[in-house]
Amino acid sequence: MKASDQYHKWVEWSDEDGTYIGRCPDLLTGIHGDDPVQLYAELCDVADEAVQYFLDNGRPLPTPRTRPMQEVL
Repeated sequence: MKASDQYHKWVEWSDEDGTYIGRCPDLLTGIHGDDPVQLYAELCDVADEAVQYFLDNGRPLPTPRTRPMQEVL
């Protein structure tokens, strides 16, 4: 498992922006694009880069706080 795998990542459509937004709130604010599959791959790459930045600079990784929903009622 890569260190970035512990952080929740998702892609959603934004009516306001008219594009897809990729989010990983525990590491970065977000990225955008037109293809949701490609955007998710890019989001994973950016999350990996963010983790590497923390490690390269001797900073502790943020505690993952955003979790996917566990139950659907």
